[in-house]
Amino acid sequence: MSSAIKELSHLQIPLQDILHATKNFSDKNVTGQGDFGKVYRGKIKHKGKMVKIAARRLDRKHGLGDVEFWNEVSSLSGLKGGHAVVHMIGYCDEKGEKIIVIDHRYVKGSLSRYISDPLTLNVYMRLRIAERVCWGVNYIHRIINLDGEFKSDYIIHRNINSFTILLDAQYEPSLSGFEYSIKHSREQRDKVVSLNSKMIGTKGYIDPAIEKYGGVNYKSDIYSIGVVLFELLCGRKAFDENVSLAPLAKFHYENGTLKDITHLHIWNQMRPESFKQFSKVAYSCLQEDPALRPNAQELLRQIEKARRMEYKRPEERPIFENLLLISSPNLWKRWWCSTTLLVVAISRLDVFVYFLASTFSPGLPLCVSLCVAAFGGPPFADAWLLCGS
Repeated sequence: MSSAIKELSHLQIPLQDILHATKNFSDKNVTGQGDFGKVYRGKIKHKGKMVKIAARRLDRKHGLGDVEFWNEVSSLSGLKGGHAVVHMIGYCDEKGEKIIVIDHRYVKGSLSRYISDPLTLNVYMRLRIAERVCWGVNYIHRIINLDGEFKSDYIIHRNINSFTILLDAQYEPSLSGFEYSIKHSREQRDKVVSLNSKMIGTKGYIDPAIEKYGGVNYKSDIYSIGVVLFELLCGRKAFDENVSLAPLAKFHYENGTLKDITHLHIWNQMRPESFKQFSKVAYSCLQEDPALRPNAQELLRQIEKARRMEYKRPEERPIFENLLLISSPNLWKRWWCSTTLLVVAISRLDVFVYFLASTFSPGLPLCVSLCVAAFGGPPFADAWLLCGS
């Protein structure tokens, strides 16, 4: 462990800098709290510029300690932000304080806040979130180094749930909560990692096979993802009013009655063929035998298929969703994407005006946006999805 800590020393952030950023851990700067402890917002100088941060301060009263802290630091340090995984800026291990500092872009909080709200998260957004979450799981299960080769180890998350999926301003999700994660040898990918401690995880998301086989492997993450997919599909939380969603969803899927537990607004929005495909994929993740569950790569492929079924043609997207597609500030950070869009926009004056206005005025009034979208929205929405990935 000591040699691994030395390798991570370049990521250390002085405690004084964090105290200054969070105003001595002021309660006014608290943005949330979880098993790890409180999360504080602030600003810190990083690579020559001021950046917004979220400082996760370890609170041992919740039962976590050094092992979980270093698990998360070790896992996040080897992952690239932008792959649907939270971006770690650094950490602090000083004077008894253990703090993990991540990018403060996840301003919408956790996915769990919106699961039961089909107005905030419409069907398009739910499909997009499902796709990106599967993208993130596929990434940690298939970590590739800078040379394009697979690393010798991959990561088993062990605690995927709607609470550890964070959303940014555009409701783009990222995986967080790596304190229970395990690095496992790729050569022994299908073998179970024995656990000496009690089962870890969040109620409603824990793979029943862990207790049966006495350990975890990467298919345990797939089970948890299946629960999240059913949450998104049905608009129900994984565990609510002493009812677990997983066995309930399996029962209704097998009996062809999923509609009975699906939020009416979601049911009315979604195409039958897309609903069928999405539910089929979610159900496959909950198979009792882990060997029958899909791997993350196949899961991603099947979820993408469900999204394509939902919107076969860009012009079928409602006006609101066209606005969502063309309002991302990250779009203009990629010069090749910006150039492509401007070339296309020459033939669409309405879109051209919108992009010019949104570039120089991020707070563009909604009325202008509506005028633009009223023409039918950009015909290159699907290209945006690829660029945004």
